Amino acid sequence: MIKLSVLDQSFTRQADQAPIALNETIEMAQWVEQLGYERFWVSEHHAFPSIAGSAPEVLLAALGAATNTIRLGSGGIMLPHYSAYKIAEVFSLLANLYPGRIDLGVGRAPGADMSTAVALATDGRPKFEKFPELLTQVSEYLNDYEAQPIVSPRPPKDIPIWLLGSSADSAQLAAQRGLPYNLALFINPQAQVELISLYKQYFNTSAGNASQQRPYGTVTISVFCADDEDYARLQQRTFDINFYRFVTGQRGNGEGALLSPEQAEDYPDSPELTQFMRSRSVNRAVGNQSQVHAKVVEIAEQYRADEVMVVTNMYEFEDRKQSFKLLKESFSD
Repeated sequence: MIKLSVLDQSFTRQADQAPIALNETIEMAQWVEQLGYERFWVSEHHAFPSIAGSAPEVLLAALGAATNTIRLGSGGIMLPHYSAYKIAEVFSLLANLYPGRIDLGVGRAPGADMSTAVALATDGRPKFEKFPELLTQVSEYLNDYEAQPIVSPRPPKDIPIWLLGSSADSAQLAAQRGLPYNLALFINPQAQVELISLYKQYFNTSAGNASQQRPYGTVTISVFCADDEDYARLQQRTFDINFYRFVTGQRGNGEGALLSPEQAEDYPDSPELTQFMRSRSVNRAVGNQSQVHAKVVEIAEQYRADEVMVVTNMYEFEDRKQSFKLLKESFSD
């Protein structure tokens, strides 16, 4: 049986709807916990007008209070922006608040454009090249009780540090450090199918902490699941067009406003848009319940994934809930 988890990005449909988006994230965590998903992670993005989730550590505190059993985590903390000691403190506090339920997922990407990355850096110099060093420091603070300065509160021994990435470099680093690995196919759909296999082959069993003795690889993919295939494909088209408009600087309708499915249905295609959507169509599951189930299984088998994390960026909240429900039900037989 494939384990299923969820990544939530707190999407806003209008620039002034952050409170709605954040409340939807909390309600979604409760919903997927009820459905039986393994874990619920929240992302870190900066200067995205249609994403409210800029501080996963803050959102995780609210999610922990609103849920009971589901694992919660960051997908992920963009470590080069921050002090390793501060991140260790924050996640130690979260793990003491919600024992046995917190995952620390870290990544090297900026989660923003470079001007925003410069603004996030305390000295105006992003530390991307120091990511391996920062990763070492976080691990030592959380796992070595002799490390100085001590982390307060004292961290539990069961805080897994996940390495997030979308390339061979991240898979290699996760293997070297003996860490669980999450391959972001929703970011890089063209990622090599061998990455998790190579990660597992070269996994350093002596490098991880006591709770991580074997390799564990997950893939995160986009899913658009509905009772009707055409409806699911319209939802996928809507997301693709909105994302294309963002990356090409065409926000329209007021900063941060997303096109609705009705608007996206009539949106004029262009060669550039068509190519963009084609490039995003690899390694994601779109369609009705049986179609999505088959595609998720196919991707999991191709990438040798131990778990599949899904992100469902449908326009309406109730459609996202239904997508997760249909997917989980398809694996419950």
